[in-house]
Amino acid sequence: MSKSLLFIPDISGYTNFIQNTEIEHSEHVIAEILEVLIASNTQGLELAEIEGDALFFYKENSVLSQEKLLAQIETIYIAFYSHLKMLEKNRICTCNACATAPKLQLKIIVHAGEMQFLKVQGNRKPFGNAVIVAHRLLKNSVNDDNYIILSNELTTELGLSSTYESNLFQFNEGADEYDGAKVGYLYSLIDKDKLKLKLFEDPYEVSFNRKANIIIEDTFSSSAEDVLEMITNYRHRHLWAKGVESFDFNENEVTRLGTEHICNINGKQLNFVTVTKAAKPNQIVYGELTKSPPPVDELYNFFIVEPINKSSSKVRIEIYWKAKSPIKKLLIALVVKRVLKRGTLDNFKNLKKFLEK
Repeated sequence: MSKSLLFIPDISGYTNFIQNTEIEHSEHVIAEILEVLIASNTQGLELAEIEGDALFFYKENSVLSQEKLLAQIETIYIAFYSHLKMLEKNRICTCNACATAPKLQLKIIVHAGEMQFLKVQGNRKPFGNAVIVAHRLLKNSVNDDNYIILSNELTTELGLSSTYESNLFQFNEGADEYDGAKVGYLYSLIDKDKLKLKLFEDPYEVSFNRKANIIIEDTFSSSAEDVLEMITNYRHRHLWAKGVESFDFNENEVTRLGTEHICNINGKQLNFVTVTKAAKPNQIVYGELTKSPPPVDELYNFFIVEPINKSSSKVRIEIYWKAKSPIKKLLIALVVKRVLKRGTLDNFKNLKKFLEK
């Protein structure tokens, strides 16, 4: 039987991340990262299992060439750290989960061996000694959290020795004992500064050289963190945004700059994208832009949250709009401004009441 490839990317620091940060946001962050890692599979690897903070890929009866394997590993690291950089740059949320996500690291275990399969509810599940060895190598003596391990069984198949060296990979020999059996491997620490990270769009920051068209503000007996969560978590919007039938959004995503959601009102869809604007150092800004509702060409809705102490905050709504034609401007002045201000004020009061309950 030909040897199969076993490939396990594992997010380092996940356990501590989950235990010491807000659970819901940490779950979303990890889910996002796992999706990024799955999408970076360029070599046709089969996904056997999502194992909490790790992915178990395999290639049955085949082992990638040295060149393709190292390229696949580099691709995954580029995708991983590019996503973390984007999370850091576009972050709005101040919770520990979102603030510490960019500190996560990645290790990848790669092994080769004969694999057997079990059939469970119509699904083929890899099992056997090779699967056991690959997973045991996740617990090793490498003194770092950002590295790859290639087992000796694999390096023999590849013809790869510890003398191999490239810009990203510099290998060392290592070994650990599991149940009385010694398992040798080559390992290389990964310097993320040597990765050519993907470019992403800068956060959508807007500026205005005029006063907002509508301003509403009040003091809430709620922490700034609680106010921000109630505003930015679209699962909670229906609790205070009255008249909205539903919200469509990516449920596995923490709201940040550039994320999108759809607000369904009276059979119409309003498409929003998250934006920001300049603020004072102690202020948190969450903004939304929509180009959907006529007669407005662009409508900006900003929540500015400013902590007073641990249990209270000042909350301010600023609404700006842009309309190009004189007819649109007249219609806004006569009808839209009054309706929009009344609806915004009602929702603002609902938000305050809900939080203070």
